[in-house]
Amino acid sequence: MTTGLTPTLIVGGYLGAGKTTLVNHLLRHAGGRRIAVMVNDFGELTIDADLIEGADGSVLALAGGCVCCSFGSDLIGALQDMLQRQPPPDLILIETSGVALPAAVARSARLLPGLCIEGIVLMLDAETVRQRSADPYVGDLVRQQLLDADLLILNKTELCSPTALAELNAWLPTMTTPGTPVVPANQARVPPELVLGFHAGLSTGPDTTTGDALARWVAQPIAQPLAPASDRFVNELLALSAPLDPQALLQGLSDPTAGIVRAKGWLTDLAGQRYLLQQVGRRIELLPLAPDVAPSGPDRLLVIGLVGIYRPGHLLLNQ
Repeated sequence: MTTGLTPTLIVGGYLGAGKTTLVNHLLRHAGGRRIAVMVNDFGELTIDADLIEGADGSVLALAGGCVCCSFGSDLIGALQDMLQRQPPPDLILIETSGVALPAAVARSARLLPGLCIEGIVLMLDAETVRQRSADPYVGDLVRQQLLDADLLILNKTELCSPTALAELNAWLPTMTTPGTPVVPANQARVPPELVLGFHAGLSTGPDTTTGDALARWVAQPIAQPLAPASDRFVNELLALSAPLDPQALLQGLSDPTAGIVRAKGWLTDLAGQRYLLQQVGRRIELLPLAPDVAPSGPDRLLVIGLVGIYRPGHLLLNQ
């Protein structure tokens, strides 16, 4: 049995940052999930032609049971319609306009019962983001987008020199909320689980097959100047065999020095209450579950961290 809430992510970023490339990449690696992509206008999001199986008004039918919906000015109405679809989507991605504030979109979406807003993923153009942030006309917008983000994907790094990337990585923490992770990418090519989560149906929680799939993904090479993805990410499946203190676990997950970019799973506190835990970058939610919607599987937590920063096993050392 599931929680009855549909995981929803906001994908933002200024014009040209690579949002469209990211969405198409995620659709190609949906892993059986039924993804609903929602966008202001189809003209702003060009779905790869070979993924489109049909069209009906404001909805495109995509491969693998995914859909793309144009919502215009009525986001809430479009989300209500999407939640009533049969079968319902496993995940909703709201792709914002390049000149929109993702946090404002998230606040609107939170008004709708049935959604669980997991966080804001912001795409950045590594070559131009500093210039845009200082622009007298759009700089305020770009700087606010940076502050809104829970997870930053630094895209188009292949266009920057090592010196420029080093300067950019030193500059970004001064423009973002403390603890916001930065994931480098070429052509928006990141492990899909960083954005999509770990399980299409939440009835049993993360499992070893998901961990194996992620391990196979991060082992794939990526274009230079980045190191192979396997040298940048590590995944760990934690078996939570005994009740624990959720606040102690949250403290470990939210530690900026922990290098955690994504986590999701189930846990039980010392009083026997079960929770769904999900983390996207610096944003962490702990959702208490009623007995009739709690999963029957064992408590487990799947974590993706940055190699060289994340320390496998350290989350459970103080439990």
